[in-house]
Amino acid sequence: MSLPRAERLRIHLGLLLATAICMPAFFFELWRALGGNSLSWAYVFEWPALQGYAVYMWRKLLRGDNELTTSTNVLDDKTQRELDEWNAYLAKVHGREPLDVPNSPIEGHE
Repeated sequence: MSLPRAERLRIHLGLLLATAICMPAFFFELWRALGGNSLSWAYVFEWPALQGYAVYMWRKLLRGDNELTTSTNVLDDKTQRELDEWNAYLAKVHGREPLDVPNSPIEGHE
């Protein structure tokens, strides 16, 4: 799946912005930590971690891996029935009609 050019540009600009924030902050906190501020040592490691997360998200967004995945139902029949009863009770308490769901709100439940 190929992203439109404008979308790719926004993703690249997002990484550029993250780098423009994280790199100077890292050097600033390193300078403070070497100057004797012991709390700054935590930030010396935090800013590169945030930059790493920005790179991870940049790659993920460029690949188009940002779609939701479908989940399978891991509830047994008794638990699913109790959940349906609870949701019906909540709908009644709040003065709403219960949802008309035949089996389950989760697709693939039998």
